[in-house]
Amino acid sequence: MKTLVIATALIAAFCQLAEGIAVMSVDLGTEWMKVAIVSPGVPMEIALNKESKRKTPVCISFRDGERTFGEDAQTVGVRFPQNSYSYLLDLVGKNVENPAVKLFQKRFPYYNIKPDPDRGTVVFQHDSETTYSVEELLAMILHKARQFAQSSANQAINEAVITVPGYFNQAERRAVLQAAQMADIKVLQLMNDYMAVALNYGIFRRKDFNETAQYVMFYDMGASSTSATVVSYQLVKTKEKGIVETNPQVSILGVGYDRTLGGLEMQIRLRDYLAKKFNEMKKTTKDVFENHRAMAKLLKEAGRVKNVLSANVDHFAQIEGLLDEIDFKLQVTREEFENLCSDLFERVKNPIQQALKTSGLTMDIISQVVLVGAGTRVPKVQEKLTAAVHMELSKNLNTDEAACMGAVYKAADLSTGFKVKKFITKDAVLFPIQVVFERESSEASSKPVKRMLFGPMNPYPQKKILTFNKHQSDFTFTVNYAELDHLPADEIEMLGSLNLSSVSLSGVVAALEKHKGTHTESKGIKAHWTLDESGLLVLNQVEQVLERSVTAEEAEAEESPLSKLGSTISKLFTGPEETLKENLEKPVHEEQEESKESDSTGTKKEEESEGNKSADSSSSGDEKKNTTNKEEDKKKPKVVVIKEPIVVNVSETVVPAMGEEHLQQSIAKIDALNQFDAEKSRREGALNALESFVFDVKTKLEDEEEYKSAATQTELESITKLYTEMMEWLDDEGLTADANSYEKKLSELKSLTKPVWKRVAEANERPEAIAALLATINGSRNFLTTIKNMSEAQVTDPADPPMFTQIELDTLGKVINETQEWLDKIVVDQEKLAPHETPVLTVRSLVEKMGTLDREVKYLVNKAKIWKPKIKKEDSTKDATSNKTTEKEKEDSKSEKQSDKIKIEEFKEESVLETEELRPSSEENIEKESSNFTSSKEKVEDDRKTEKPADDKENERKEEEEHKKTETPEDVTPKEPSTTETKTDEDKHTEL
Repeated sequence: MKTLVIATALIAAFCQLAEGIAVMSVDLGTEWMKVAIVSPGVPMEIALNKESKRKTPVCISFRDGERTFGEDAQTVGVRFPQNSYSYLLDLVGKNVENPAVKLFQKRFPYYNIKPDPDRGTVVFQHDSETTYSVEELLAMILHKARQFAQSSANQAINEAVITVPGYFNQAERRAVLQAAQMADIKVLQLMNDYMAVALNYGIFRRKDFNETAQYVMFYDMGASSTSATVVSYQLVKTKEKGIVETNPQVSILGVGYDRTLGGLEMQIRLRDYLAKKFNEMKKTTKDVFENHRAMAKLLKEAGRVKNVLSANVDHFAQIEGLLDEIDFKLQVTREEFENLCSDLFERVKNPIQQALKTSGLTMDIISQVVLVGAGTRVPKVQEKLTAAVHMELSKNLNTDEAACMGAVYKAADLSTGFKVKKFITKDAVLFPIQVVFERESSEASSKPVKRMLFGPMNPYPQKKILTFNKHQSDFTFTVNYAELDHLPADEIEMLGSLNLSSVSLSGVVAALEKHKGTHTESKGIKAHWTLDESGLLVLNQVEQVLERSVTAEEAEAEESPLSKLGSTISKLFTGPEETLKENLEKPVHEEQEESKESDSTGTKKEEESEGNKSADSSSSGDEKKNTTNKEEDKKKPKVVVIKEPIVVNVSETVVPAMGEEHLQQSIAKIDALNQFDAEKSRREGALNALESFVFDVKTKLEDEEEYKSAATQTELESITKLYTEMMEWLDDEGLTADANSYEKKLSELKSLTKPVWKRVAEANERPEAIAALLATINGSRNFLTTIKNMSEAQVTDPADPPMFTQIELDTLGKVINETQEWLDKIVVDQEKLAPHETPVLTVRSLVEKMGTLDREVKYLVNKAKIWKPKIKKEDSTKDATSNKTTEKEKEDSKSEKQSDKIKIEEFKEESVLETEELRPSSEENIEKESSNFTSSKEKVEDDRKTEKPADDKENERKEEEEHKKTETPEDVTPKEPSTTETKTDEDKHTEL
């Protein structure tokens, strides 16, 4: 019993794990959002929204207590622009004094933006009592994206990879992670959008790569920004679990970007142009620039006209009732649009030049330039790009969905539920990070020392260790961005504060005093840093490292009894092989990252990599190696490494993250809105279901005769009375009722109509089911006749028992006769009943009878498949001519059996197909099948009777040649074609 309970619990846990195995990706853009999923049995695909579209506007609105998303929110935004929030990605993680926030306020002056009292970030004052931070609004949009994914996958999804612009700094990335946390999404990785695009490009072309690097440039112009990225593809060797593998790798070599160059700026300029033209018409004394609703209408129309002008040389912009019920119509040409954005088009080449400069490459070795993003569809942009790169532009990538599909591939790779073909990704640091501190000296004024932690275009994820050698007391150092001379001045200003954090270390003196001694030497204070997969800088720990020289006797004396016991026990279960295996299981690329030295501009004493740490330990291990003389080894001093943790206090100098209290308040606010929306959706669904069913019942009982005749007079009166009362209730107080009231009334009405509806369904489905049963009976009877003929024609031999026994034949005949008798009788009984009476012949009973017949026939067919005749060996002393004739008779008999056997299988397949489809088979086809089988059997008998004499050598030779062509060897069994192929171990996983 206990084993059964454990097994049940394991099965339940496995089922729960399988239900939540799916993952998703969110391509979070400034204007549009795309969601992709990977679930068991469903490879990478885009999740559709409720309008069945593949992308959704990043927009959310609040109006009259109702929250809407996407296109519905945009519709609200045209009438009430201050209640609709969009283009939020430009504001996340930024102070209100940031130039990007000022530009947003200039473009959309109708928003009431206030600084957060604690963080100084952007907060929207929605009304007198309600405020929304950018992170809260972003969390609501991510929660909606998760709903789209779960609807497509039909299961819960908690894990995701989210794409962000590559130029996002530490504060912006942390803000996106907190927004995902509020949306209850576990972020596997924040992936740079250009890396997601490059990965998507590579996974479908992995066979084109080799050990020689191939260089590709991706040019991405989106709604608010533009980037150019130089990447390399090549095959690299990696060691994983001791096995050397060759896998493709994509590496970011150079990046250039323009944060304000995009489709939105073009749309804003066209909006202002249309507004200026409307004012020039002098149809009203009001200024259209002062009317927020009119400007929102113009912005929407400008976006439509901009898209049309990409394919047409001119188009009309027209808006009904733009201002004071005055219509607006204006013809806009492509030339006019290009003149408005002429300075923007001149900036198109700048990201390319910047990407080439940071990568150190030239256009000569770039194989192709691939276009990404909707902004690259503008003809003038393509013209400027062609002139800059001097080659034909590649348009072989889905510009809208490339990043989303690449990110979902990465999500499947990072999740534990899927196995995908490995594709290594190496992103690069865009903004170099350095550590600044002051040397500990007696001089009053000392220059600050700068040490590079992660240099420009350094690959990540990566770990590094920074060592402070000369500090003997508590001190403070700062972490900030290094030289950014390659960036324009306005971009550096939009980046925000260049100082990331201030780190204070305490407990240094106490650590040194604790281990003070003549044989103790300080090796410095080591700070362990990690730049993780999401591009976030993390200070893992800081420790004081000391080395003390001791003899072997002292080392053994200092070792505690518990540690000795643990060491002894561990030696019983581990050996050199285990140690070697552990070392081999460590990936080579990870070990290389850990062993790299940190970049520095000064002396190497101030900094060392994690590889130096391993070198210190290995040097101490080398001193222990002396197996020639144990006595001398005991006398030699040993080096013991001591690590004492240092207390770390980190204070953020950039935009701080949300505090825990603030975060919980935001989560509670979002949960309340989600519950309100869920209850509202449930109420609307219940109301629609009740209204639809009430009108359906009314229509069927009043207009359709089959439903009227299927109900008794009492049932008809009670149902009519109930749905009439419900219709009156819906018109009066039903509009304000809750979901429980609707569901209760729907259940009440369904319980009354269920018997009537069931009788109608039985009457409609019964003829088809009867026809299917008759077809099964006729097929089974023909099958019985066939196998009886086979049994009669079979040569009786004690050594060769018959294929079917008489009991088996009689059993099948009995079932066929009983089924026929039952059907004849119950059909007569059913025809005597009125439509409103309970039927005695149900579809279920017919299906059960068909199942019984099918089971009997299947038993005999399976027996025929595995049955083999036993051939009696002839005496070798017989006459050669007699032996030849006997062998020929045996072969003819075997050929007949094989033909009968194959015929049974074919006949069975047809019978089963008819049973499964519940479709009546025409008697003409059955008779044809039977006649075909009989004619085949008669043909074999005629061939045997008309056998030529042995002295007719010519005829005998021809017959032998024909017989060899149709002969079936005794050791070869006819094999049915297999509908499935053998699965490999890799096929057991989801193949992407």
